[in-house]
Amino acid sequence: MARINPYTLQMQITRMFEQGQSLFCAMKVQDWLRERNEDPNDYDIIFNQQPAPPGSGLVMVVEIELKRKDGEPVDPWLQSEVNRHS
Repeated sequence: MARINPYTLQMQITRMFEQGQSLFCAMKVQDWLRERNEDPNDYDIIFNQQPAPPGSGLVMVVEIELKRKDGEPVDPWLQSEVNRHS
């Protein structure tokens, strides 16, 4: 069984939503994009709340969706990394 890394971006965003700090989540994702040499102004950031998988110990999980403002597809690697679980 894969060990959950509490420092993944998705887990941090989920915790921020649980603690009522969702206002700051977009800034956190923008910083994450900057660290990967991406311009955050090129992306719309959408947060989707979903029920957590059974056995995870969580009630909900926040899925992060990136959409490029210019209509181009988001790099699949970038999209998968933003929601990486471990």
